Amino acid sequence: MAKFLNTSATNYYLEELIKASSERLIIISPFLKFNDRIRELLEDKDRMKIDVRIVYGKSELAPQEINWLRSLAFVRTSFCQHLHAKCYLNERAAIITSMNLYDFSQVNNNEMGIHVDREQEPDLYRDTYEEAQRLIRISEEVRLAADKVDPTASQDAQGVAEPKASGDNNGYDKLTTSKLAKALGLRTGELNDKLLAAGFIERDGDHFKLTPKGKAAGGEFRVSQRYGPFFLWPAELTL
Repeated sequence: MAKFLNTSATNYYLEELIKASSERLIIISPFLKFNDRIRELLEDKDRMKIDVRIVYGKSELAPQEINWLRSLAFVRTSFCQHLHAKCYLNERAAIITSMNLYDFSQVNNNEMGIHVDREQEPDLYRDTYEEAQRLIRISEEVRLAADKVDPTASQDAQGVAEPKASGDNNGYDKLTTSKLAKALGLRTGELNDKLLAAGFIERDGDHFKLTPKGKAAGGEFRVSQRYGPFFLWPAELTL
């Protein structure tokens, strides 16, 4: 039967789950950040040529961490908008928990979860695996890139670098948040405040997300393979 996990047990079983994976490993965590122990474990899986899929919703990786992740040939990353689930699976077990990968080994946190053994709970494992596969399908695979931090790149509402300009519209029919701010004679933060006040975006933790009203006004959410998630807006947007 499924086993209840407290904070320390979650840390222990998660490490064992990663170590025991011999065919596949799925990591689903909104916050994508790695401590030394996780890095060591993933490097070992990469050397063993284990298929590793990581689904995330918010990245807090420094450029050097991104370059490290890119060096792992058998690790693929996918961005999933509005992700809040935390789930970790290999071919024999699954962990469903409140703990982000970001919080691994942080024993001062109060976490809980359940450990599901495929042989003992085949139906529960299957349901968990199928939902994990659904999240992978609806996610956009992103090949992270950060060889150098582009000094001409700006920061958008998601807190990540936007595509560099290609002409006056960044290669799109619409403007990124920072380009629209520049056209309006505003700082990006000031425009974000106006977009918030107009109901076009809303806060999602430390980040922003597009609202139905923002979509109706022509706003779009995009993910760049090089720079990550950002917003696009009509050049004639009225606030």
